[in-house]
Amino acid sequence: MKILLAGCGDIGQRTAAKFAQLPSQHQCFGLKRNAQNLPSSIRPIAGNMTDIDQLTTVLNQQFDVVIVTLTPQNFTEQAYRDSYVAGAEALATAIEQTQSKPRLVLWVSSTSVYGNNQGAWIDESTATNPTSFSGKLLLQAERAIGGLSCAHSIVRFSGIYGPGRTRMLDQIKAGKGRPAQPEQWSNRIHSEDCAGVLAHLVELYDRGESLESVYLGTDSKPVTQHDMRRWMASQMEVQLHDEIVVQNAVRRCSNQRLLDRGYNFIYPTYKEGYLALMKERKLLN
Repeated sequence: MKILLAGCGDIGQRTAAKFAQLPSQHQCFGLKRNAQNLPSSIRPIAGNMTDIDQLTTVLNQQFDVVIVTLTPQNFTEQAYRDSYVAGAEALATAIEQTQSKPRLVLWVSSTSVYGNNQGAWIDESTATNPTSFSGKLLLQAERAIGGLSCAHSIVRFSGIYGPGRTRMLDQIKAGKGRPAQPEQWSNRIHSEDCAGVLAHLVELYDRGESLESVYLGTDSKPVTQHDMRRWMASQMEVQLHDEIVVQNAVRRCSNQRLLDRGYNFIYPTYKEGYLALMKERKLLN
């Protein structure tokens, strides 16, 4: 299949690498403003995701699948609006204008659209009730994608970590712990599994299987901030000092729908993923 990776940052490039490992033949194209530094396995297309005319011209190249993994310039309300909302609305308009509609669109979103669930378990059927500007704008973008005239699925990832995403490790190195009470739940997914999930869904679709409208992308073991940080500190032989930090969104995310669709996690829990990251950064003692 001919696949367009729109945004094509870290997750998009990792997804292309997953496709390269599969027996089925896929051609990957990467759409981003600065496309010259993409890996050789991805054919570059320089362009702006929010430019409707430009995006329509790109879609006219007849892509089977469009995978959208956008990254805002910074964590501000305007940046999220300019990236996610403008990108979703531009894509919806371009798809209506093109003579070559994609067969499938995968749109990457976030579990922040759920809001605060008071530590309860949530899944794809849980009502969305975002409290943060990021969650509200992501949900607005999702609604634009939900109106597409072609097949589409939204993938809501929880907290992504991996190479280049080491904020938690840096906090542990600095000795920043969290108290046991009140419980502050953390839901994580390694960037390699983000790519794996996206590639898996495309493979399911390519085999003729229908996809659900939403998937929750997270590993198999939600954990409290206290327990996770204590475990990581023990691996790195670091002394922690508990800091009280208000967590506005407390929930435990279920990945059962992905498991039911046959996805096998590379890093089923935070322990496997962070151990690999610690070894890579030579942080184990």
